[in-house]
Amino acid sequence: MSATDAQADSDGRIRDWLTLAALPGLGCILIHRLASFFGSPAAVLAAGPAVAQVDGIGPKITALFSSQSVLAQARAWAVREQERAAAAKVRLRPCADPLYPPQLCTIHDPPVLLWCRGDLSCLHRPAVALVGSRSATDYGRKVSFQLARQLTEAGLTVVSGLAEGIDGQAHAGALAAGGQTAAVFGCGVDVIYPRFHRRLYEQVWAQGLLLSEYPLGTPPEGSRFPARNRIISGLSLGVVVIEAAARSGSLITARLALEQNREVFAVPGRIDSPQSEGSHHLIQQGAKLVHSFEDILAELPIAQSRGSQAPQAVPVELSEPEQQLLALLSAYPTDIEELAAKSGLPMGELHGLLLGLELKSLIRQLPGQQYEKT
Repeated sequence: MSATDAQADSDGRIRDWLTLAALPGLGCILIHRLASFFGSPAAVLAAGPAVAQVDGIGPKITALFSSQSVLAQARAWAVREQERAAAAKVRLRPCADPLYPPQLCTIHDPPVLLWCRGDLSCLHRPAVALVGSRSATDYGRKVSFQLARQLTEAGLTVVSGLAEGIDGQAHAGALAAGGQTAAVFGCGVDVIYPRFHRRLYEQVWAQGLLLSEYPLGTPPEGSRFPARNRIISGLSLGVVVIEAAARSGSLITARLALEQNREVFAVPGRIDSPQSEGSHHLIQQGAKLVHSFEDILAELPIAQSRGSQAPQAVPVELSEPEQQLLALLSAYPTDIEELAAKSGLPMGELHGLLLGLELKSLIRQLPGQQYEKT
């Protein structure tokens, strides 16, 4: 078979999968069941009333396959969607495609098709999902960025949902490490959501992968995000929850991960923070507590690469007052009035010491004259 013939054959199979996906009332599970029974999507479309032999196929769906006009409309939509995808530089990958992410094939209801922008090969390496609150605290954002960077340096692909907060920082941390990251959408892969993540969207497209199971132009609606979450967990060996409120969507992702036999991790936070209630509940239920990225690597069925070693700190010389002041600070913000009270230092001297520690990249200043260790 020539390369041209092979491409035409591939396009035809994708069109058949798209046609099945366009028929109302058919979900992933029934489409996979039909394809398994008849051997191919083309055979399903040619089966007519014989689809009634398959478990779960009732009279309404049987009628669809018996109607040439319904099948013709679905086929016409499939042709248009293929043309739109080609024009938008989006590749369509059906579940039978060699480039379809292998880890995703193992879940109960893998997407029939993936709309992709970027490099699919990044999901042929071990991946870890980082998820959490959209309204993350500074602490949560910092932890997400740092864990993503370290996991990427260890040779893993970071998966998340491009949402505001934890998701965005996870993608940013992976990109900062020079690695690849995958963003899963609850809308069309050509729909930038949230809009202010346009630059991050373009960076992930250039350096990683954007993917969705929804057709181009599909708007972001709340009902689609739980289904999106099963893909995030399904692509990954484990899911790390960083800051999740008691009713957070991240807890749905964690539950799905357990159902898919994935590892579940949670990062502890402040006990008085509503943003940590869900994370702490997961830990109480047996999720692995994450103190460092090495806690994640230790639980995953992968060989640790040379890059998985913790980075060595460069020694920094500190005066005795600087050492004493640094000991009063932690990863949680502390305001300057509290530091003055604890240290007993005059405000002028305290400001000077804080500036010196900040210049040595040991602490950082937050809004409201608060400080924390970096």
